Amino acid sequence: MEMLSKKTTILFPPGLHERLSRLAEQKGTSLGELVRSACEHEYGAAPAEEKLAAVRRMVELALPVASVRRMKRESVPDAERLAP
Repeated sequence: MEMLSKKTTILFPPGLHERLSRLAEQKGTSLGELVRSACEHEYGAAPAEEKLAAVRRMVELALPVASVRRMKRESVPDAERLAP
């Protein structure tokens, strides 16, 4: 984990603060870590090593790949069948 060196104060409405605090407790983490994680997820601030790990997991899926034309042909019914 990266060293924390910047402080920001965020004001939440009481209901939201309560829900986030409960969620953090359920996940066994702090409210601060919950918010940091959400920000990284939402705004793409994930570290490069996390992005590379995600790409590696996708490659391991070994999904079928073909030309765009062939994949469309295999996944979309003929236009004639869709016409009324």
